[in-house]
Amino acid sequence: MCLKRRRTPTPGTYSRESHLEMITKLPAQGRRSTALIFTALAALTAIPASLLGVQGYAAAGGARGPSAAQQAGDTIYVTLETVEDIERFFEELNYTPQTWAEGVRELPRMFVTDVGERWRQRTQNELTVQAKKRIFFRGIAPLALRSNELIRAERERIVALPSPDELTAEDREWLARMATDYRLDAPDTWEEATEPATWARLMEDLLTRVDEVPVSLVLAQAANESGWGTSRFAREGNALFGQWSFGGSGMLPDQQRKSLGNYGVAAFESPLLSVVSYMRNLNSHPAYASLREIRATQRKAGEPLSGYELARGLDRYSERGQEYVDELHSIMRVNKLSPADETYLAPGPVYLVVPPE
Repeated sequence: MCLKRRRTPTPGTYSRESHLEMITKLPAQGRRSTALIFTALAALTAIPASLLGVQGYAAAGGARGPSAAQQAGDTIYVTLETVEDIERFFEELNYTPQTWAEGVRELPRMFVTDVGERWRQRTQNELTVQAKKRIFFRGIAPLALRSNELIRAERERIVALPSPDELTAEDREWLARMATDYRLDAPDTWEEATEPATWARLMEDLLTRVDEVPVSLVLAQAANESGWGTSRFAREGNALFGQWSFGGSGMLPDQQRKSLGNYGVAAFESPLLSVVSYMRNLNSHPAYASLREIRATQRKAGEPLSGYELARGLDRYSERGQEYVDELHSIMRVNKLSPADETYLAPGPVYLVVPPE
C-alpha cells in the first residue's frame, strides 16, 4: 500500500495544502480569499488548541519547537495514491460502512485538503456509484463537524457572557464585531451603546444566527452543488456549494448571465474553508432567515437539529425553489443521511490528506 505519512513540518515550512496555515494564518488577499472566510475565523484565537484540531503549532502560530509539538500531539499528513489506499486508510481509522451500521457515530479528525482533478478521474474510471458516494460523504462529514466546532465556540462565548448591564468594554467590542460578521446592526450611537436593552437584543439575535448546520444537510448540498465533488468549480477551486463572488474575483462560469452582473463562483484554498464560508452564508444571509427560524424553533423545543427539517428553509438557495428543496430531501432519503446529524469528531489525532507530490 502506497500510504505515506509525515509529521507536522518544521515551523515556517508549511506547504500550501497545510490546514495549519490556512486556519491560523489566512492570506491577506488573493483569488481564493473572501471576506466571509476572514470573518468566519475571526474569533479563532480564543479557541483552545485542543478544539482547533491542529495540535502543537496551531495555538502558537508556528512559534513552538518540535519538542513542544510532540508533547501536544502531532498532526499526521497522509498521501493516498490509489482507491485501495483510501479504503485501507478508512479501515485503519475504523471509519467503515460496518462500524457505521453498528451505530458508531464518532468520526476521525481526517481533513481532505484539496479536491483536485484526480477525484473526477477516479469516479469515472475506478469507482462504482456506491463507492463514490461512500468516499465522498466520509470525506466531507469531518469538514462539516470541524466547521460546526468553530461556530459552537462562538456560540458558547455568547452564552457565557454576563448580563447586558454587566458587559465589559471588551465584551461589547467583540459583540459589535460579531454583529458585523453576521450581518446584524451593531450599536452606532452613544445612547444605544450605553443601553443594556440594545445589547440584550443583539445577543438574542446572534444566538439565532451563530448556530450549527446539521451534517446531513451539508452532505446533501455538497453532493448536489458540486456533482459529488467532480464539478469544474470543485476541482479548480474546492467550491462545494456554488457560492457566488462578485467583482471579478471568482471562477467564471462557461455561460455568464450578464443581467446578474460581474459574478463568478467563489474559490477556496481548501474544502474546509468552502464549508466554513457556506455555513456563514446560511447563518447570515437574509435569504435563509426561514432556515434559521426552523433551527431556533427546534432549539427552543429542546429537539436535536434536523438537516431534513432545516432544508425546508432553503427554497431561495436555488432558482428552482421548492423543487430544489425536494431534491435535497430525496438525496437525504435515498442515501439515508439523517444519522449523520448524530456524528461528532474524535479527540484526535488529526490527519491531513494531501495530494500526491
